[in-house]
Amino acid sequence: MVLHSLRASSYEATAGAQHGGMTSLEADELRQIPLDSDAAVQARVEHLIGAACRRQWWMLLLDEAGRQIPLIIPMADYPKTPNGGAAGLLAARVAETVYETGAAQAIFVWERPGGHRVSHLDRSWARALAAACADAGVSVRAQLISHDDGVRWVAPDDLL
Repeated sequence: MVLHSLRASSYEATAGAQHGGMTSLEADELRQIPLDSDAAVQARVEHLIGAACRRQWWMLLLDEAGRQIPLIIPMADYPKTPNGGAAGLLAARVAETVYETGAAQAIFVWERPGGHRVSHLDRSWARALAAACADAGVSVRAQLISHDDGVRWVAPDDLL
């Protein structure tokens, strides 16, 4: 598993109307902006991950105030399906990371080439990981899909 820190980089980020729209922010400044709405979460994911390049899974972590912890975790080559305990194993790793970083919530991004529609595999993974994280005591703030044309929210209705 490769860990990426936000500490050393600058980012162009949409900081919202109160911050004057598109601004150049250092990672320390960026982490002070709480992701206090679904739109703010999606904007951050669009900025940091954007449209899909390959199949991989990402985890972003939030503190108790909804601010992003300066750590982004990508994982390439995760199993094709959540079957056989794969979702439980991933949830256990998520729980360890949440505990070690002091995070309050996790955001998951399923990056995969293809269209914006939620596929059967997207749905299977999102459902299974949410359930496994709940069993492990991990609060999942959001799940999103990075696809060919951008980022979309995985809404509760998408999991039915």
